[in-house]
Amino acid sequence: MMTLVVVPVRYPLTNHSRRTLEAAIEVAREQDGALTVLHVNLYQNGKTVTRTDLKAAVERHFGRLENVRYVVRSGFLVEESILDEVGAEGADIVVIGSKQASRWRRLLRRFSDNPDIEAYLRHHLDCEVRTVEPAVA
Repeated sequence: MMTLVVVPVRYPLTNHSRRTLEAAIEVAREQDGALTVLHVNLYQNGKTVTRTDLKAAVERHFGRLENVRYVVRSGFLVEESILDEVGAEGADIVVIGSKQASRWRRLLRRFSDNPDIEAYLRHHLDCEVRTVEPAVA
């Protein structure tokens, strides 16, 4: 069975999103897996990014990629929408930026006394989490 890697990104791509994406592309290649690039349109922002926008932005930086799906979901909470996608796809690995990880920890603290996002995802979704640090300027 092919390893499925999910990477949530912002649009337009920030430097940190590009680094996270770069790491995810690398992980997918190493695992000989498929990659899902995910963007969440927040209802409250009223801006709608399309799959075409997302794909164009990624390919502008990384060229055409093999075995990649572009998914745009809508939601009120980025983290919750990511969890939904990871669950729906049965992802094996999620690659997130460290900023995303810290937002997730804050969110999890509301539901749990253990804000360990990695353990939470492993336990609930049988999914490995890889966190990418931002580039040091």
